[in-house]
Amino acid sequence: MIGNSIALLYGHAQYRVSLPGDCVIHAIHKHTEKPLADPARAARTALRAPVGLPPLSQWARHGGKACILVADITRPTPNGALLPQVVAELEAAGISRTEMTILIATGLHRPAPEAEKKIIVGDSHVFNTVRVENHYANDDRQHVKIGTTSSGTPVWVDRRFVEADVKVVIGLVEPHFMAGYSGGRKLVVPGLAHRETILVFHSPKFMEHPRACNCVIDGNPLHQDHLEIMAMVGAVFSLNVIIDENREMVFINSGEIIQSHLESVAFARGICEVPVPRQFDTILTSAGGFPLDKTYYQTVKGMVSPLDILRPGGRVIIVSECSEGMGSADFLESQKLLAELGPEGFIQRISAPAYRPIVDQWQTEKLVEALRKGQIYLYTANLNAQDWALTCVSRAENPRQAVLESIERSGDPHVAVIPEGPYVIPLLRQ
Repeated sequence: MIGNSIALLYGHAQYRVSLPGDCVIHAIHKHTEKPLADPARAARTALRAPVGLPPLSQWARHGGKACILVADITRPTPNGALLPQVVAELEAAGISRTEMTILIATGLHRPAPEAEKKIIVGDSHVFNTVRVENHYANDDRQHVKIGTTSSGTPVWVDRRFVEADVKVVIGLVEPHFMAGYSGGRKLVVPGLAHRETILVFHSPKFMEHPRACNCVIDGNPLHQDHLEIMAMVGAVFSLNVIIDENREMVFINSGEIIQSHLESVAFARGICEVPVPRQFDTILTSAGGFPLDKTYYQTVKGMVSPLDILRPGGRVIIVSECSEGMGSADFLESQKLLAELGPEGFIQRISAPAYRPIVDQWQTEKLVEALRKGQIYLYTANLNAQDWALTCVSRAENPRQAVLESIERSGDPHVAVIPEGPYVIPLLRQ
């Protein structure tokens, strides 16, 4: 931020908003950490000194088939620096590249086309020498049931991962507005889960729970199910990374999937969770830029992440490129239901015992959480009139003007600004 000129993440670039001098700007950023000088070397070191398991090259020595799980395009995981090191350690364990599969954890997101697979893998040699495949949540034959959790979730997981002799997960650890923090166990479920598992996992009995929210692990019902599911899956080696505002790696570790993930979360808390001493009537934020702001579906995360510091009835003004429009057809159906019934009617409908869930309705459910707290204003250049009718939020033709109108309405010149959007979680600490 230069003076009162604010640069918000927007697509591959920035969206700049200049506010008058009488606005009092409270810029909320991640706590700074020094980037790792050599990410590839740091990855090698982590793979050779894991938490709770032997080094990867020793742990994988029994050989056989290896499945390496990575996130889809919605996570800016620096796989280009990580995958070559993982592949090299597996080769040192005696596993050839022909016995390795890189599996993209799409959950119920769309599959990655070929060009996007290359972006996700990030290293051309790895991409050209190791199979790279998508997960398809709707393909019954591709899944195997491994059990049912104590909460009643039927656990169907991609058989390519379940049946692999060596299971490796590469995950970006960041705040997540349902599971507390992403990465680790979350890549397995919902990342590799069957549609039926995901529908239960993201049903109102979980989503309406007060601890199914950003930065909460203990007592989070999703995390509790995760622990049971990973016990069913068996031994998994996890490589976990944390990045800064510039998408540079600041932390990396590896090891047993639950232990190493919790260690990563402990580090992430000191970066991503930012105590703020007051609430605001006006918040200006982003959806996190590319790749997170490719759709309105993902944009909802940026609407929810600042709610702890939003004064009830206040305004969140968010910028998002939405380069791929609204999102899935299922999400559009869910948004149509919200537009028809309104927030409270929507929650009542999806909570009814006989209701058959719509895929992606959980994102609409989280949008309702934001709408219950305040007013949401969206700026984007990539939605048509039909799309706008289904956003169920207000349109900000000019973010600067939206901020000024909010100040005028509230009489409070203080504005919270969160340039990185949902990658930063401001928490009210009076």
